[in-house]
Amino acid sequence: QVQLVESGGGLVQPGGSLTLSCEASGSDFVLNTMGWYRQAPGEPRDLVATITRGAVENYADSVKGRFTISRDNARNTIYLQMKNLRLEDTAVYYCNARAVGGSPLRFVEIWGQGSPVTVSS
Repeated sequence: QVQLVESGGGLVQPGGSLTLSCEASGSDFVLNTMGWYRQAPGEPRDLVATITRGAVENYADSVKGRFTISRDNARNTIYLQMKNLRLEDTAVYYCNARAVGGSPLRFVEIWGQGSPVTVSS
C-alpha cells in the first residue's frame, strides 16, 4: 500500500511563509496526480493545488500567485510553498495522492494525516 507522511505545518503571522512536505512510501504503486487540500473548522475540504506526474500544476483561485506546488518524483515527495499567508489560509492541510499498482492492479486514492496551519498575529 501507499502511505503519505506530511510535515511542515505550524503557526505563522499574516504575510509570513511556510512550506509543507508530503512523502509517499510503499512499493508496487506508481504515483499519478498528487495534491494538497485544506479544511477549515466547519467547512468542507477544498482543493488547494494539484500536480501531475508530468508537473502540470493546478491551483485554487484563492491561492494563485501566493502558493507554489512542486514535486520530486525521485523522492516521491511533493511540496507546497506558501507565501503571503492570510488569516483565511488557516486550516488543516491534507496531502492527497492517486496511484495505480498492486496485484491485482487497482487504482487507489490516499490521504495524509493532516498538517495544521494557523495564521495569526
